[in-house]
Amino acid sequence: MKVINLRQARKRKAKEAASKQADANRVAHGLSAAERTLAESTRKAQTHSLDGHKLDPTL
Repeated sequence: MKVINLRQARKRKAKEAASKQADANRVAHGLSAAERTLAESTRKAQTHSLDGHKLDPTL
């Protein structure tokens, strides 16, 4: 018969559950580095295009 430390078993189980939740969150909310770079460059291009179409306030 093997003796089990219940405190360690509870901690191990909680750690595994937290790890599973973190993996699910990464899939749901995370972006890869390439996706972040693409989104940032697209945002900058859109801002630049919009700024180029602003009317001159001195007219």
